[in-house]
Amino acid sequence: MSNHRVASRYAKSIMELALEKGQLEEVHADFQKLTAMSKSNYDLVLLLKNPIVNSEKKLNVLKALFPEKTSQKMTLTFFEIISRKNREEILIDVAKEFEVQYNTYKSIQVAELTTTTPITAEQRAAFMDVVKQISGMTDVQLVEKINPAIIGGFVLKVNDRQLDDSLSSKLRTLKSQFIQNHYEKQF
Repeated sequence: MSNHRVASRYAKSIMELALEKGQLEEVHADFQKLTAMSKSNYDLVLLLKNPIVNSEKKLNVLKALFPEKTSQKMTLTFFEIISRKNREEILIDVAKEFEVQYNTYKSIQVAELTTTTPITAEQRAAFMDVVKQISGMTDVQLVEKINPAIIGGFVLKVNDRQLDDSLSSKLRTLKSQFIQNHYEKQF
């Protein structure tokens, strides 16, 4: 079974348990913390995926990163179960999949917007409306990126759809049309 499927099943299990116990937000915060740690510290990812380091040491590292005072007991128990099954390498994938399932449950659509300059509040609201229309979700989480290479316009990514209204893309299209040169006289 692929890691994605296994991670999805673990994420679904912990999500259902957190909903049942009324601790969804707390568990979500723990998984967000784990995802943030994995992005900022690649050594943690390498440690969790390293087959030479035993599960007990990996669990001790996780317990040190998630002390009982600040973390949810359910999350720590989940880490222990994963550790007993020697599946620590999928823990980061479980955290990412948990985020996806959480967003689906809460009807939150994550969209990525790339522009050349920061956008105004009015533009942000307009983009959020477009994302709501595309996705059908009630809430939108807009991830804004700035990339001067697109020259002007914007690139909006919602799930697997991409609206590319950037000047650089229009220039590429125009260039390919000029290369074809439909106006050249042929004999």
